[in-house]
Amino acid sequence: MSDRTINQQPHTPHQAGPEEERDTAQVPRPPHTHAHGSEPDDFAVQIADSVESFVLSVTEVAKGDEPGSAVSLLLLEVSQLLLAGGRLGAIEDVVPEDRFEPDTGPEPDGEQLRERLAVLLAPIDVYHEVFDPYGPPEKPSAFRISDDLAGVVSELQHGLTHYREGRVSEALWWWQFSYLSNWGTTCTAVLRALQSLIAHVRLDSPIGAAPDGADTDNDGLTDEQLEQQAGDLMAAELGTGH
Repeated sequence: MSDRTINQQPHTPHQAGPEEERDTAQVPRPPHTHAHGSEPDDFAVQIADSVESFVLSVTEVAKGDEPGSAVSLLLLEVSQLLLAGGRLGAIEDVVPEDRFEPDTGPEPDGEQLRERLAVLLAPIDVYHEVFDPYGPPEKPSAFRISDDLAGVVSELQHGLTHYREGRVSEALWWWQFSYLSNWGTTCTAVLRALQSLIAHVRLDSPIGAAPDGADTDNDGLTDEQLEQQAGDLMAAELGTGH
């Protein structure tokens, strides 16, 4: 449910295998090229620092040690990651050194992270989003913040593996590609949801019921109960009262 791409088709992050050639036609102008094992430049270091900070911070929030600040911290972290994503989107296309993507080994299992976030954010996890502002009119679709954040962390970790093994251009190519094709859109939607939650509480505006026909994975609660839980959670977090 958390997967999004530019053409709004179900998307699994692409990883070119040893028999699959990278499509270099889409990346003709290299602003950053690094020989394997070379020292990364300032831009690469800054992007890698932002990515690692997001991964570590979301993992810490998911532990649930400070539930009262979870939404505020996630809002901050997603905003900062989108700044790094914007920098990746603004530069020329990155051309990796290798024609094929090196194997990074087994991908980390993000299921535990997703489950922890789902428990932590239970009253406010489901949100609704119209995917493409330039596409044809459509009904809002239901997503989960926990699914989205766990998926973003997984994609970012894939690039971090390349970066830590000295494949800097490979890491930058992956982060840029996955930002444009998936996690940039996902983070933008999550940011809107988190900002909306805080705005509802700060402006003392009730959280509306789900649109008719929306799939919210019915958990036995009425819309009024979910609305009350979400309001209580945010009021407690922000130290406000109704």
